[in-house]
Amino acid sequence: MNKVNRSLFDEANPEKWGYLYKIAGYATIIMLIIIPIQIAIFTIFPFPDSIESWFELFNKNWILGLIHLDLFYIINNVIVAIMYLAFYFSLKKKNESLMIIALALGLLGISAYLSSNKAFDIYYVLNGITLIITSCVMFKSSIYSNKIAAIGLFSGVLMMIPSTAGTMGLIFSLASLVPWIVFAILVSIKFLQLSNLK
Repeated sequence: MNKVNRSLFDEANPEKWGYLYKIAGYATIIMLIIIPIQIAIFTIFPFPDSIESWFELFNKNWILGLIHLDLFYIINNVIVAIMYLAFYFSLKKKNESLMIIALALGLLGISAYLSSNKAFDIYYVLNGITLIITSCVMFKSSIYSNKIAAIGLFSGVLMMIPSTAGTMGLIFSLASLVPWIVFAILVSIKFLQLSNLK
């Protein structure tokens, strides 16, 4: 094992967490597939605008009804929770205190979203903070490049304005998807690399 791989191995501890990194890598790829499908569905099939329309939608196509009730978003949030765990275990040797705060905030944000759509603002802000903290610790890590950290930081900053904050919120939430997708691609590759370190 060369010096670079030894450093990554010591920091990420793939003997203990390799399976988590592998699951996180593949799960992130699944999320990357879901995001454009979700955007396309929401673009092609507009949201029902009345109670009657919701009942009609579920009668005609219950799967589409569940998707409009954020089924894909729920799946994505479960995947993001796995990503946060992989970030924690791969970065904790650099700054365990900050990473436990980031993990806690991220999981709280996901819980807030899953428990109630009315908590959407909290979800966005807490997960934005989580991504900002995680990215800042990444800058000090030999596992993740500064490029990955910068993209994650940019996405986290954009997430701080939730989609429910009017037109600007919608613009920022859509804009945050661009660096988030790039970030997710890069970290899925990194997770899979970490899972294969020997």
